[in-house]
Amino acid sequence: MHLLVGLLVLLSLIPGARSATLPTDNVDVLYHRYDGGGMVIDGPSVLVRKSAGSQVSLTGQYYVDSVSAASVDVLATASEYTEERTEYTAGVDYLHDSAIMSLGYTNSEENDYEANTVYFSIVQEFFGGLSTLKMGYAQGWDTVREVGNDTFEEEAKRRNYQLGLSQVITRNSLLGLDFEAITDEGFLENPYRQNRYLDPTDPTNYLYQPERYPETRTSIAVAARALYYLPYRASIRGEYRYFNDSWGIDAHTVELAYVHPLTPRWTLEGRVRYYTQDQADFYSDLFAYESSQNYLARDKELSSFSDITFGTGATYEWRQPDIPGIDRLQFSLLVDYIDFQYDNFRDVTASGDYLPGQEPLYEFDALVTRASLILEY
Repeated sequence: MHLLVGLLVLLSLIPGARSATLPTDNVDVLYHRYDGGGMVIDGPSVLVRKSAGSQVSLTGQYYVDSVSAASVDVLATASEYTEERTEYTAGVDYLHDSAIMSLGYTNSEENDYEANTVYFSIVQEFFGGLSTLKMGYAQGWDTVREVGNDTFEEEAKRRNYQLGLSQVITRNSLLGLDFEAITDEGFLENPYRQNRYLDPTDPTNYLYQPERYPETRTSIAVAARALYYLPYRASIRGEYRYFNDSWGIDAHTVELAYVHPLTPRWTLEGRVRYYTQDQADFYSDLFAYESSQNYLARDKELSSFSDITFGTGATYEWRQPDIPGIDRLQFSLLVDYIDFQYDNFRDVTASGDYLPGQEPLYEFDALVTRASLILEY
């Protein structure tokens, strides 16, 4: 927190050559759907932004995730389930000279989990708008419960620090650097998840036990991105992101995207993204025996794996449409295909007679769809 205060003082000393602007009043309606690996997650989102004078903008958002889960983890130790997560966000942006300060609160609830988050950020433009500095801080308080066990209730606290700088290099190019640090403390595992170990009485069989995670986790992420506008109104964007945490995970992400306007109203885009990570220190697909170490995890998201994403989309934008009270209308449809490949997580639901630890490595693909309608007024 001392870093954030110090940077706020620094910003007050930097001269701003022009004023920033608040986001335009708008209504953003989104439908999202994820379908892959036995998981279907979909639902709507509605965001409304409205100015209150020339310096204040208010935001409210309603977001829903409807989950139908029959993933490999669920089928191995339980049965398919359905649940719904509802999220509400309220925020305010305040414009002062060349800086925008934002404050907000988010509440997310499902049948066995509640998350509350307060966030603050400041965006400062300086040197005639050629440079932009952004800082953010968020703190969350989560309550973890377990369906069918009324006596179970655990807490988790999360802190998030963000720092970003973007710089206009030439009239056609932009560079950006982002840094993020997260600290988690409390109950960080999933109360339903289990890991497996060899049956000491039968080496052709395995048994299950509950997972156990450390009660603290610190992670950092550093990202560099570049945007270049091509002579024919198109643009190309590249990004690299590095992630590291105290659980032993190292991850790398590389992304390349291309945006091409077809007409004044139609724009097409495409992107490819590659992600890879090492496993957590306390992860294993199959432990040698029960409680073989202090911390035990078999969550495939903590294993060693990689994925590649191919995305495409189209956007239709209509400025000054013949609709009373509407200044701009935009419709977008984006689709991503993701292929996941796991290096040391095995599919225990695969048909066949396999010895423990010799099952096929798990892999699956997913389709992510987002359709949005934005009305500016």
